[in-house]
Amino acid sequence: MIAGAQDGDPFIEFVGVKKRFGPKRIYEDLTLSIRRGETLCILGGSGTGKSVMLKLLIGLLKPDDGAILVEKQDVVPLDEDALLPVRRRISMLFQGGALFDSITVAENVAYPLREHFHMSDSEIAARVEERLEMVGLPGISEMKPDDLSGGMRKRVALARAIVADPEVVLYDEPTTGLDPVNTRRISELIRSVQQRLHVTSIVVTHDLGSAYMVADRLAMLHERRIAAVLPTAEFRRCPEPAIRDFVSAMEEQQP
Repeated sequence: MIAGAQDGDPFIEFVGVKKRFGPKRIYEDLTLSIRRGETLCILGGSGTGKSVMLKLLIGLLKPDDGAILVEKQDVVPLDEDALLPVRRRISMLFQGGALFDSITVAENVAYPLREHFHMSDSEIAARVEERLEMVGLPGISEMKPDDLSGGMRKRVALARAIVADPEVVLYDEPTTGLDPVNTRRISELIRSVQQRLHVTSIVVTHDLGSAYMVADRLAMLHERRIAAVLPTAEFRRCPEPAIRDFVSAMEEQQP
């Protein structure tokens, strides 16, 4: 693995992780450290297991071997009850947004607060409106998700992801299906949220332009392991064949 130039104590670590689904091996020796407060983008071809990493971190999947550490605590052996304190520190923006269409925007954004915290209705309403303003959507609380554009739905989902002040935000293909204007808007919001709330962000994406825009470092998944972790500027000019070929292929696909 090619190490990045920056230093810092690891906040989240994948150590020697192995994972397979039936005969398909996803990871052979996945090892990666994420620093507190950084935005790390995970790149790789289709089927390399980018999104699987996020599901392993929050315990939706278990590795076959290896450790996944959050501030040195291995979350792999934890059962559902023991995982709850870890999950409260981590929020996820799902690829499709995963909004509930039958309830209002405000009720969607408020959902984590009502599930996990003891707050008054007025406190919840104020927090919801604050987060909607943060993603550029004030005044839409009473609308339903069906009334929103794709870009607006993604921003509402982001407001919900950050409403409970998580320490870590996971983004699973956050710009998929969006036009260039909304892709840029979501990328700017990822950076803004990281800076304003001081969260650690892990972004799984196939969008190289967005990755360059938001990332402090980029990690490349290749041949069932992390092939490189580099600051953005170094990643762009890295001579490693796997990275060079991936970057060239992705740049050819850009409009």
